[in-house]
Amino acid sequence: MPATRHGTHPTRAAPGFHGQLAEVDLRLLRVFRTVATRGGFTAAEMALGKSKSSISIDISSLESRLKIRLCRRGRGGFALTPEGQQVLDATEDLLRDIDRFRDRVNVASGILSGRFTLYVIDNLLAYGDTAIVRALELFARRHSGIFIDMTSAPVTEIEHALLDGRATAAVTLMPRAQPALSSTGLVSETLHLYCGRRHPFFDRAEAPLTLAMLEDQRLIDVSDAATAPGWPAIRRRLTFSAAAETIDSRAMLIMTGIYLGFLPDAFATPLVHGGQLRRLACDDLPPLVTQLHFVVKKDADTGLMTDTFRTILDSTC
Repeated sequence: MPATRHGTHPTRAAPGFHGQLAEVDLRLLRVFRTVATRGGFTAAEMALGKSKSSISIDISSLESRLKIRLCRRGRGGFALTPEGQQVLDATEDLLRDIDRFRDRVNVASGILSGRFTLYVIDNLLAYGDTAIVRALELFARRHSGIFIDMTSAPVTEIEHALLDGRATAAVTLMPRAQPALSSTGLVSETLHLYCGRRHPFFDRAEAPLTLAMLEDQRLIDVSDAATAPGWPAIRRRLTFSAAAETIDSRAMLIMTGIYLGFLPDAFATPLVHGGQLRRLACDDLPPLVTQLHFVVKKDADTGLMTDTFRTILDSTC
């Protein structure tokens, strides 16, 4: 190796990451975090809206950039390397610090800016001009520097999005207690039992059904978030033969004429008027009630944008 002008050898850069973080690096780190928290490329496909091959390219690019092998993937399944776990921990810290930096700048400037990613359950529009719509209107009018990114998704997908940081906040059901999430109750919705026009109950007389008559029917499973007086005991007597997480998919199963299912009245009423569904009365079966919640991930610093939106939402409810 040739000597330098002073007779010493040039110093080689130690292996590792020595560059500046760019926006593309943050994007790749967010992809890596989603893959790691979801447990693999396949599970991350829906969350990221990307194919496995595209995700693989992103992870390989990040590994080349960091000069670290982050994970093992192949026939043996997906697993983080010890170095990959360290990078994941550092990524979580980095992204939290970026959020805190943005919030402190917003406080200093008096102007809110950045991306507010709000996940909502499907078919909220069926309820019309709700408090949520009015809160979004006020939030957008008062804080034009915020980019609002809304996504409609099933309840379980929303929970994952909150936990892995893709969602800033959400409006959703809370079927079970989740220690990592904080929720505020908003509005309740009522669900009644419906059948499709090809079901034998569709053309029967108006007399109410009995619970004994429902015991022989095939029903679509109900979210654990639904409650009613005596519902646990009633539920044990019914036969649930299908599952559908979204309201649209539940309605489609009901319309086959094979299944009975519970739907929010606001969603089902137009289909009833159109002759596609019938609401069923049962003296032994009270309507179910679910409650929508505003949900965020528990954190010492929930974020100025989130706190501001929550305050506006509280004022419109």
